[in-house]
Amino acid sequence: MKSIEETPTVAFRSSSNSKSFFDIVTLENVLKKTPSDHKQTENHKLSFYVLFIITKGQGRHTIDYKSYSYRKGTVFSLRKGVTHKFTKYEAEGTLLIFTEDFIFKHLGRKEGLKSLQLFNELLESPKIELNASLFSEVEIILSQLYLETGLEKDAYTSSIKRSLLHVLVSKLYREKTKDKNVFSNTKYLNQFLKFQNLVEAQWSESRTALHYAEQMSITPKTLNNIVKSTIKKSAKSLIDNIVTTQIKHLLVNTELSVTEIAYDSGFDDPTNFFKYFKKNTKLSPNQFRETHK
Repeated sequence: MKSIEETPTVAFRSSSNSKSFFDIVTLENVLKKTPSDHKQTENHKLSFYVLFIITKGQGRHTIDYKSYSYRKGTVFSLRKGVTHKFTKYEAEGTLLIFTEDFIFKHLGRKEGLKSLQLFNELLESPKIELNASLFSEVEIILSQLYLETGLEKDAYTSSIKRSLLHVLVSKLYREKTKDKNVFSNTKYLNQFLKFQNLVEAQWSESRTALHYAEQMSITPKTLNNIVKSTIKKSAKSLIDNIVTTQIKHLLVNTELSVTEIAYDSGFDDPTNFFKYFKKNTKLSPNQFRETHK
């Protein structure tokens, strides 16, 4: 097994233009590739954003060690930093791959950040199921993107592709948040994202809301209200979600013993670590490790 530092992080590479921050590829071509730095069917981290759209067939895809079924009309939105792996099935699909730069250069930072919330799995599930009407609209956008990618590049190509991607992301964003209050409070959303970033950076240092509330110069009660208003969960629930995901990384991608992982994750007592992990996953650390070997 690999150490956590050696877990492959896939760099952005465009198949059509080495200077581009955007690419569109088929699932078939992705599975045919044999990159030197990682295997498509093993866990690897992304350094870019991906929209994975299933156009035919069915199968399963793994995101942060959770397996999701898919069928025609399923869309997965994967953010930078997420761990995923492909599983070979008789299915067809399209992957739109891009970086923040591609979005920000066209939309500006404020609108770009808003669009990228589609990819935040802590706000909403990374899986979207499209109805037939919306799927037809998505197929039209994909055909236009394929056309622009196949054309000889001119002064308008990048702008057109960014515009098409923005339309696609906006349609998916609307579908994902339909009949929900998520994202409705911009002020709370910005504070929520700050909290999320802090926990992802300091997850092994503390698992208390007080620790993060103090860094944000607010009370734990206010922090809890921010998180509940954004994702309908408590601040502690979000902390546990992030900590558990990071522990999963260590269990799957390192040869460290469970006791060593407990200490590396900030637990003073391995017994408490065992109880914490089982409470949040319904599996013991060893059971989870065996399941994901």
